[in-house]
Order: sequence, then structure tokens, then C-alpha cells
Amino acid sequence: MPRIVAALFALSLAAAALPACAADNAAQADPGQAEHYVLAGQLLDPKTGDVRDDQLIGIAEGRIVSVSPRDAVELDEDGKVIDLSDRFVLPGLIDTHVHLTNDASVQGHARLGRGSHRAALYGVRAARKNLEAGFTTVRNLGAPAFADIAIRDAIEAGDFPGPRMRVAGQSLGMTGGHCDSTLLPPDFEHRGGGVADGPWAAREQVRKNLKYGADTIKFCATGGVMSKGTATGARQYTLEEMEAIVDEAHALGMRVAAHAHGDAGIKLAIKAGVDSVEHASLISDESIALARRNGTALSMDVYVSDYILGMGEEVGMLEESLEKEREIGQAQRDSLRRAHEAGVRIVFGSDAGVYPHGQNGKQFARMVEAGMSPLEAIQAATIHAADLLDWSDEIGRIEPGFHADFIAVDGSPLDDVTRLESVRFVMKAGEIHKR
Repeated sequence: MPRIVAALFALSLAAAALPACAADNAAQADPGQAEHYVLAGQLLDPKTGDVRDDQLIGIAEGRIVSVSPRDAVELDEDGKVIDLSDRFVLPGLIDTHVHLTNDASVQGHARLGRGSHRAALYGVRAARKNLEAGFTTVRNLGAPAFADIAIRDAIEAGDFPGPRMRVAGQSLGMTGGHCDSTLLPPDFEHRGGGVADGPWAAREQVRKNLKYGADTIKFCATGGVMSKGTATGARQYTLEEMEAIVDEAHALGMRVAAHAHGDAGIKLAIKAGVDSVEHASLISDESIALARRNGTALSMDVYVSDYILGMGEEVGMLEESLEKEREIGQAQRDSLRRAHEAGVRIVFGSDAGVYPHGQNGKQFARMVEAGMSPLEAIQAATIHAADLLDWSDEIGRIEPGFHADFIAVDGSPLDDVTRLESVRFVMKAGEIHKR
């Protein structure tokens, strides 16, 4: 347990951010402005890979106001310091693909018994688990009845603890596709809340998601593993429909993520201008080159295959889903290796919710097994993810002007990335959530 030097202090979080010029004035940041400090035994700059010893991080109103060598700052007698001198400190982690409203223990037809209200309540618990695992920011890609928007707003209001969030609301998809609801027979005439066929219907759904508070759009460009009656390699939506979604979302200031396993859907989604492709399991070399030219990020959830094939049958996943995962699990890892070698931007996305929330950190080791260095895997979950979320000047680094989001682990994850599976300390916006 980290030692607290000096009396316990009251962390009063201001909901309002510092002025926009805070980051610009980083060089002039005054350590004397700090309300309290964190002493980091080792501190990682994910942008450069540099590790500095004995750094004192000054914090005020939930933001970082200074980062200085310990002996460069003279603390007064009332200086409040959280002592992490025996820990390795790095920015709070970012997961760009989670489903907070999904309970991994409820799968297949059992999900029909979970309504949106129950899903939202479960999401409260899941949000805390993600935060305590070191993920101070997440992007929630799809939730029933806009439940993720309610969770985000409640966290921002201080109703309960959770990560900073980007949210997609209801995922867009074609009738009968992966983002539709296909478990019930036709007698029920049930369809997913984000189903929209044709370019103008798709534009309308984008506008609806914005109306109810989404800041991100997700659509399904291919079939999926967890849906009934869809083929992972089959394209869903036409190029015209995808272009309409991307054009409408970008015009409204929203980023777009495309769920896509098969290469036909991946290629069209990249051509349509999506900001990220999720899964990208069967991506071709041609599409990898296209993603690199277009600056499209790939979010490839390679750990989730271990859980699906190891626990899927026990928790009630459909045999169809297990068979599809057997076909694409290793292919996705091979695709990640090829994409990384080609220089495509990789962002950390775990698909937590298909497996239990809080185990997100297990993804790092699988990324390293696929050829990424520990630093590159950390960059995927910090600076690259922050850029995808349009928060590159807010999160992902420990610098003056940024949110005071950081974690601490025992020893350097650059030597052993599995250390990120056991986060010892979590701070978000200057408030401690795990000691």
C-alpha cells in the first residue's frame, strides 16, 4: 500500500476544467500553485519512452500544474505528498472499446432477460471495475436505450466513481445484421434500436444519437462473433450507406468506429473515412496499406479470444459464436502482427463486457506476443488512444495542463508488461480511487 507522507488531505475536485490556455502555459507552470503532490519513484513519458526517477507531480483542481525533480521543489511544512517513491507511475490507461452494460456471465439467449434498466445498473459496477483496473478513460461502443450516456452523465455529476467516457449510444446496423437483435423469432417483430437501412435513414439515426447525447458513432460493417445468423466475413452496409454515416457524423463533430471482421467490410469502411476499425480480424495487406495511408486506427481485441474459447460454453455463449471464434481468433493475432509491422496506428481496445470488466489489462501481454514492444502497447493505451478520442491535449501524458489521471504499479511494465494487470494505485482528475 502506498505510504502517505503528511496528514490525509481532502481532495476537492472542481468539475470545471482549467482555462484552455493551461497546456500552452505548461512551461511557465509554477509548482507553488499545487494543492498537493505525488512523488513518483519512476515516471514514464509514453511519447518518448523516457523514464525519470524521483519526480514530484503538482496537482491543483484535478489538473497537473507541474512535473519536477524531487530536489528541485522546496515544500513548505504543510506540503501534502502522496508517496509513490517505490512505484512505477504512468498515465491513466485508455480502453477504446468496452461495453459497460454487458455482463460477461450472461450470454446467448440469457441476454433476452436483461432489459436496458438492469443493464445500466450493471454498468455502474462495471464502470468502477474499469477505473480500479487503471483505465481512467474508456470509449463505450454500443449500449441499449442510450444507457451508456446515462452512465457517463452520472459519473460526470459525481453520482458514482467511473472512468472518463466517450459514448456511442445505440450502434447503427442493417436489418438482420450484427448490430440488430436476431435472437427472437419473427413473431416478436423485434429489432435493434440503432437499425437503419439506406443512406438517409442512417443519417437520421446519427442525428438521433447526437440528440440523446452520444459523442461517437459506431456502426457494423460486417457480421460478428456474438450475433446469431451473421457471418464474420460478410460485408454489411453498402459503401453509400457507410459514407452517409461518416459524412453526417463528421459534420456534427463526432468520430466514427466501424465494427468489421471481414476484409470486404474493413476496406469499404476505411474508404468511407471511418476513424477506427474495430477487430479487423481478417484484414488484407491491401487494406492494411489503405489504413496506413488514410491514418485509420485499428482497435484489435486479441485477448478476448482466450476468454471466449476458454469460458464461452460455461457462460452460455452460442455454439455458433464459439465456432466463429475458433475460425478467426488466431487470424486476428496474425493480422495485428502484420498491421503493426506495416506501421498502422494501433489503439488499445479490449471489448471488455464480452469478458469480465476489470481484466482489460490482460490485453497488453497479447499485444506484445503479437510483436509490439511493451512501450508500443502502452502508447496504444495512452497517446494513440487519446488522439483517437480527440483528447490528445487532455489525457494520455503526465504534463502540466493535463488531467491528473495516472496509475502506479510494482516495477517497470517496460520490463514485464503483465505488471499492468495488477495496478496498485489509481488517480483520476486528482482524486484517489485505489491505493
